[in-house]
Amino acid sequence: MVMTFDYHTHTVYSRHHHGKGTIEENVLAARRAGLSGIAITDHGPGHLFYGVKRAWLPRMRDEVDGLREKYPDIEIFLGVEANIIDTPAGLDLRTEDLQYLDFILAGYHFGTARGHCIANWLYDHGIGRTEKRREALAARNTAMTLRAMENFDIKIFTHPGDKAPVDMERLAAACARKGIWMEISTHHAHLTVEEIEICKKYDVRFVISSDAHRPGMVGTYRAGVERAAAAGLAMERIVNVKGA
Repeated sequence: MVMTFDYHTHTVYSRHHHGKGTIEENVLAARRAGLSGIAITDHGPGHLFYGVKRAWLPRMRDEVDGLREKYPDIEIFLGVEANIIDTPAGLDLRTEDLQYLDFILAGYHFGTARGHCIANWLYDHGIGRTEKRREALAARNTAMTLRAMENFDIKIFTHPGDKAPVDMERLAAACARKGIWMEISTHHAHLTVEEIEICKKYDVRFVISSDAHRPGMVGTYRAGVERAAAAGLAMERIVNVKGA
């Protein structure tokens, strides 16, 4: 079993040293790993600590286009891992940002101004963790995630269920309807085996991502394959692995 492409990687454009390598270093790592494609997907601009600056997007676009010419043997894409937030739009992107991007990844993160981060952080750390609280948070988190899915053309829903409880049944059904790939992350524990078992009941496709924050992690996938196998997921439903 081998990974064919890795569409979730971070670089130094994720601020405050959150990502450790340059775009070219990630590309070179992908080529060494034998990948056919890589996407550079730094954190959305709404993240208070790690978000890419909007003013950098044109520069990143130019850099990716130049690397496409330099390394024609691999597909190189520019995306962003946008933050799911509780706004009418649902993501921390503006219309003018989209012109620089090949596609959008979206996930929930702590560190945004309008993502109910305090409430979700407390629950995630076991503070006030009751079933009633979980249901209330899951309803709110699910609503803002569904809003983002309706308002944007999202390619990958990153690490679903990480950091914030959600209604995984509703989200899997929405991803199936919208054609959004659900990520099995090798950097995070989500999707978990139990979550994959829920999601596989729906006609949804899955993708394994490294979520690499340094070049040496680009193309890592084994932990994702192991969780998928433990959940009984047919490997042909994962869009970027092949072989026996």
